[in-house]
Amino acid sequence: MADVETDKGRARKRPRGGRAYGHGPAEAAERAWTPWLVPVLVVAFVAVFVVEMYVNNCPDHAQPFGRCFARFLHRFSFQPIRQNPLLGPSSSTLEKMGALQWIKVVHQNQGWRLVACVWLHAGLIHLLTNMFSLLFIGVRLEQQFGFVRIGVIYLLSGFGGSVLSALLLMNSISVGASGALFGLLGAMFSELIINWTIYSNRVTMYIFIGLVAALLTLLVIIIINLGIGLFPHVDNFAHIGGFVSGFLLGFVLLIQPRVGWMERDDLPPSAQVTSKYKAYQRVLWVIALLLLMAGFASSLVMLFRGVNGNDHCHWCRYLNCVPTSRWSCED
Repeated sequence: MADVETDKGRARKRPRGGRAYGHGPAEAAERAWTPWLVPVLVVAFVAVFVVEMYVNNCPDHAQPFGRCFARFLHRFSFQPIRQNPLLGPSSSTLEKMGALQWIKVVHQNQGWRLVACVWLHAGLIHLLTNMFSLLFIGVRLEQQFGFVRIGVIYLLSGFGGSVLSALLLMNSISVGASGALFGLLGAMFSELIINWTIYSNRVTMYIFIGLVAALLTLLVIIIINLGIGLFPHVDNFAHIGGFVSGFLLGFVLLIQPRVGWMERDDLPPSAQVTSKYKAYQRVLWVIALLLLMAGFASSLVMLFRGVNGNDHCHWCRYLNCVPTSRWSCED
């Protein structure tokens, strides 16, 4: 561990009652991290969605796709299902509030949309799915690694997802925090890889089952979000870009959890040595950092040169939206 006490003479066996890392209850309580960033983000996303629906004001506009859905909500009612099956505003409202659109980013110098689109959601279903994922993933990571590292991963993953979206979505708009959330998912996977020597020494069957359950839950969340990404206005390219960014950032920022998270009995003997990191951790850190910098630099250069990613991948558009008789991918 990065800041585990290395003096073997001071190492003490933890009694069954549980004292983390040989510290007393008062010290353990002081080291415990109460997550606040993730709850604040959830409240902010809900507030922004309420503003979206207020600005949208479906009943006040003519609807070529039929009547507004849930008209009892009046100004906050949703666009017709055929136009937005995720129960949300129109594409024009999303565009007005900062949705990602290639032509506006590249040709109208509106680079701020690469960040603004992360705070918008295409509909209520989109919002609820993302908030569940954020609470499930983000709280655990913030407790384990603190709000600074998780906040950096969240923001940079969202930005990475937006950049990939802009390269591949030439004629559509994109919104959602899914790229940032997939970044946290990617960071969880890379964190398990780079810290495996710690987790592999947790030998009890209960903990092993817990790790397996966590991995299976992550896979379910990924599948659900990728499925939602096939609907209009939700962006699977952001999911992919965010996941790759977060996966690499996890190797860079999530080496070894904070002291208060693990208990002394769960630590491998190697955690008591003087050296902070193992050789394989250092190698992964360097490789991930180089790939991250190269990826961001090359993607931004391609974006602002106006490169169309679809010229190099003609079938990629079907990863983002599948047109049906009930909705269009172009609106």
